Amino acid sequence: MACEPGVGLFLMAKILLAEDDSQLSSLVEDWLKSEHHRVELVDNGLDAINLLQASRFDLLILDWNMPGRTGIEICNEYRKNGGTSPILMLTGKDKIEDKEQGLDAGADDYLTKPFHLRELSARVRALLRRPPDMATTVLDQGRLVLDVSACRLMKDGQQIELFPKELALLEFLMRHPNQVFSIEALQERVWSSDSEASPETVRVHIARLRSKIQDDGEKPLLRTIHRQGYMLDLQQQ
Repeated sequence: MACEPGVGLFLMAKILLAEDDSQLSSLVEDWLKSEHHRVELVDNGLDAINLLQASRFDLLILDWNMPGRTGIEICNEYRKNGGTSPILMLTGKDKIEDKEQGLDAGADDYLTKPFHLRELSARVRALLRRPPDMATTVLDQGRLVLDVSACRLMKDGQQIELFPKELALLEFLMRHPNQVFSIEALQERVWSSDSEASPETVRVHIARLRSKIQDDGEKPLLRTIHRQGYMLDLQQQ
C-alpha cells in the first residue's frame, strides 16, 4: 500500500523540538507527527543551534533548561541572527518574572509543565498562523487534485497511485505552484535533516513522480529549469 490515511505522512509544518526529557519529548514528537507535522528532535542546546544554522523551521519548541545551551540562550541567539519563525517555550517555571524573561528573549508563547497535549496543539496552531491555502487538506490545481487527508491523487478524474515520499513531494510543489526549487531546497523541505537522502535521491523521486503524472505527448507539468531546479508548471492549464 502506498499510503494510509491519517498516518501523518505529509508536510504541514517543519518543527524543531528541543527537549532533554526523553519521555516528554517522545510524547510530544508522536503527538505532533500524528497531526501531520514534521519534527526534528534534539535533546541539547548545541544540537539545536547547529540545526538552526543548517535548516529552516516553521516553528521552534524549546525547553528552558537543557544541557549545552538553554532555551533562553537559543532564543536570544536565533533572534539576534534574524530568525523570524515563532518560538514556543516549555518550562517548569511559572512565575511572572520567568515568563517575562522568556518573552523578552524573543519567545512568542510560553507553556508551563505539566501540560495537556491538546493545549500544546492549540498553541502550535495559533503560532503557525497559516494562511488559508496552507491549512486546506484538498489541493485543487485544475487537472491535479490532491486530497491530503485521504492520501489520494486524482488527475483528470483518474486516481494515480503514489508512494508516501512522492505524495509529500507533490504536496509541497502543489502548495507552491509555478515556483522554482533547487534540489537542495526540496531535500530540506521534504526530507528530514537526519535522512540519508542525497541529491540523487531527490532526482529519482522527481523522475518517478513525473512519469506518473505526465502523459506522453502533453506539455510537462513537472518541469526541469536549467541550472535552477524544478517547478510544477500549472500556468498552462
